[in-house]
Amino acid sequence: MKRGIILPQAIFIDRDGTIGGTDKVIYPGEFQLFPFVEDAMGKLKKSGYLTISFTNQPGISTGDAKKEEYEQELLGFGFDKVYLCPHQHNQGCQCRKPSTGMLLQAAKENNLNLKECVVIGDRWTDMLAAHDAGCIKILVKTGAGEKAFNNYQNHEYFGKWAEVSPDYIANDFQEAVNWIITNINR
Repeated sequence: MKRGIILPQAIFIDRDGTIGGTDKVIYPGEFQLFPFVEDAMGKLKKSGYLTISFTNQPGISTGDAKKEEYEQELLGFGFDKVYLCPHQHNQGCQCRKPSTGMLLQAAKENNLNLKECVVIGDRWTDMLAAHDAGCIKILVKTGAGEKAFNNYQNHEYFGKWAEVSPDYIANDFQEAVNWIITNINR
């Protein structure tokens, strides 16, 4: 880690493929956490980190699910705060990852310095949003993460996407959390 000692204020965590499910969207009520996520979330809470879900959920704009269903589910998983983008890819919003809108909104509402925050996700869009906001970036290999990692290793990202490099690559969420607790002083 090149940044020196920091005191992370918050951990931003993607939903689909990062804490459960697959690389596909699974709606609330059908979504299953990976077996080790509950314990890992408990470690983050015990260590005093603010845990924030930030997730793209375009099914809200199509009427396939409701924002409140996602919020209730994610708060039930132990998140302190939930930020989600309900828009489709082509709607041009500023909140949909890889844009930084959700991170910026959370920073403003929670008085966070994003340079002192961590993002955990399984997609390169998570890494790009974190990069542009100045956060520490952790890519997990679950969900779409293995493909994203392979694309990264094979130099298959171009333009701005090629500038991004994760600070840590974890096999799963539990390993990411253990790395945070062991390597980032609070």
